[in-house]
Amino acid sequence: MTRRDVRTLALAALGGALEFYDFIIFVYFAAIIGQLFFPPELPDWMKQLQTFGIFAAGYLARPLGGIIMAHFGDRLGRKRMFTLSILMMAISTLGMGLLPTYAQVGIIAPVALLALRIAQGAAIGGEVPGAWVFVAEHVPPNRVGLACGTVTCGLTVGILLGSLSATGLNTFFTQEVILDDAWRLPFLLGGVFGFISVYLRRWLAETPVFKAMQERKTLTEELPLRVVARDHLRGVAVSVALTGLLSSGIIVLILMTPAILQKSYGIDPATALSANSLSTLFLSIGCVLAGLIVDRIGAARFFMFFSPLLALSAFLLFMTLRIDPSWLFVLSALVGLCVGTIGAVPYAMVHVFPASVRFSGLSASYNLAYAVFGGLTPIAVTMMQQVSPLAPAFYVLVFSLVGVITGFALRRLPKL
Repeated sequence: MTRRDVRTLALAALGGALEFYDFIIFVYFAAIIGQLFFPPELPDWMKQLQTFGIFAAGYLARPLGGIIMAHFGDRLGRKRMFTLSILMMAISTLGMGLLPTYAQVGIIAPVALLALRIAQGAAIGGEVPGAWVFVAEHVPPNRVGLACGTVTCGLTVGILLGSLSATGLNTFFTQEVILDDAWRLPFLLGGVFGFISVYLRRWLAETPVFKAMQERKTLTEELPLRVVARDHLRGVAVSVALTGLLSSGIIVLILMTPAILQKSYGIDPATALSANSLSTLFLSIGCVLAGLIVDRIGAARFFMFFSPLLALSAFLLFMTLRIDPSWLFVLSALVGLCVGTIGAVPYAMVHVFPASVRFSGLSASYNLAYAVFGGLTPIAVTMMQQVSPLAPAFYVLVFSLVGVITGFALRRLPKL
């Protein structure tokens, strides 16, 4: 890659990390938000329910925001939407940090919080697929995997930054100080860093692929989403299947596992969260490694060979901890590395759609599928645990098999 390619990749990954940090920190402060933004006479469980309802609204807004931004990304340019997404996130996150509480303005507080959370969801819906398309169209064809894996690594680093910010705040401030005003700090910092990222993205250039389509006048004149639905259902099917693989790894093995370890294995919260931070760190490393490997062997062989490792690591984790909990940190690192398989998912997605509708096809498939899997996975795994303590591993196994089957379907993957 040229120095310009490296700079583009670095700025895209940095912006993705900061934007995902902005999106995820809400959940780390759910208990604080519940106390500050809802009537004090409500029972605690009701406050938490309403807080998580607002959190979920961000996920529900992802498909709509992603589809709208992708439409204009295919018609007007990748760079404009890539910059707009992070600007929306910066404004909404900064707004959260400046919001008055329920004690100050009453019902306006939770309503405003909901509106800002929806804006965050719309922004992240455009950011993730936009980042993948943007870097894939900038780098040489034999570095698309590395580019997409590095951007995905940046997104996972955003999760880690959110966890570390919550840990740091609770370490250096008392609960009273946090409730007073210190809770605003992570949101304000996220907003400020977001505006810095907006400024840095000014130095990015439009993708060579989009410029070439403009010069040749080959931009789609139809509604991009209509073209996708009519001519590229195979690409949609591949993207939905791989989003299922991605969501099973992230939701079950990264986001749900700390709670599972505490409830089913008796591991204390501090240890479970420390292991989760280690797992997330190795996930970031795994994403880059997956990108390097998929560039060498292609998506078909990658998913046929590496998808089973995801299920194997899940079974190793949940079976071994029942016998010997001392393996927690070693196995958490291994699981994180294997979840890094998801770093190759965008490589396949950007290849199964032509450039003229690539942004729309990828964004619609990914965001709609993730909204469904994001909502159903926790419910399905929780219900399955009533039957077997290894339910999380069996759930991951199902989507690992989906990954293998998808690998077979990708044996004739077109070049970017």
